[in-house]
Amino acid sequence: MPTEAEIMHALEQVIDPELGRNLVELKMVKDLVIHKNGDVSFTLALTIPGCPLKDKIKADSMAAVRAVPGVKEIEITLGAMSEEERHEALGSAGRPMPKLNAFNQVEKVIAVMSGKGGVGKSSVTAMLAMALANKKKKVGILDADITGSSIPKVFGLPPGGLRGSPQGILPATVATGIKVMSVNLLLDSEDAPVIWRGPMISGAIQQFWTDTLWGKLDVLLVDMPPGTSDAALTVMQALPLCGVVLVTTPQELAAMVVRKVVNMLEQLKIPVLGVVENMSYYCCPDTGKLHEIFGPSHVEEIAAAAGVSVWSRLPVDPQVTTLCDAGRVEEIEMPEMAELAARLLA
Repeated sequence: MPTEAEIMHALEQVIDPELGRNLVELKMVKDLVIHKNGDVSFTLALTIPGCPLKDKIKADSMAAVRAVPGVKEIEITLGAMSEEERHEALGSAGRPMPKLNAFNQVEKVIAVMSGKGGVGKSSVTAMLAMALANKKKKVGILDADITGSSIPKVFGLPPGGLRGSPQGILPATVATGIKVMSVNLLLDSEDAPVIWRGPMISGAIQQFWTDTLWGKLDVLLVDMPPGTSDAALTVMQALPLCGVVLVTTPQELAAMVVRKVVNMLEQLKIPVLGVVENMSYYCCPDTGKLHEIFGPSHVEEIAAAAGVSVWSRLPVDPQVTTLCDAGRVEEIEMPEMAELAARLLA
């Protein structure tokens, strides 16, 4: 009959793909029972109830325990940590202490997030970085949208070409001094698809943080992918975020998805700093009249749900699309971005 020590040793070999630590170290294994006939049952207490990698963690645990001599049937129940257990497992900030390259010094890490694609989050990230650079701040952009990267395109950065060194990866640097790290800068072609599963995506994001030579930065902006699953959880749990700027558009559909993000951030205890409504209105150049071409705004509702203020309502501006498509985002002039940068630095 297997022993408790043997079972726990086997589970020490199972690594939580998001956190990079084993299940025993994280105290995720609960209520272990070894029956006389060799059957084994226990509970896995996940850090959050809806962990998107729960099936992988369960399958890996099943395989590890099955390899122990004498084990017959295995029953694993999925549970969730209490707030106190989660705090103890992940650290005082609610997530593990991040590792940072010894050559780097990053003052603020801010995520730009929407939950929904197509709201202009990457263009807002790029323009916000520009506004911060105009205020003489040292800025970097970590492109966490691994499978849908667009930051290099809007800055006119070609694929490939990044150089490594014994100290880490050298990020691309644009004309205004903004440092950029993105998977598209590692590919031979910007059209090459990144067909990776969740753990590989999570690992790449963590490497962009730990292995890139960012140097001294006042602000590192993290351009988040849509959704609330693997990549988002990695950023929330493995990077020392100061907070999140939410980007939405006027449609109720976009507002609904962003509210999901607000609920996620509440569970993870990550502060929302402010809400930006992109494509809020169009100003007719002939008459000066404002047209809400995507319908009435819902941004006040989102801000109220997050308990923060609306930071800005950005217009639909054909110049933004034209210059971003041409890789000339640094030429965009949008007065609202200076105010956003000031709020971020406040």
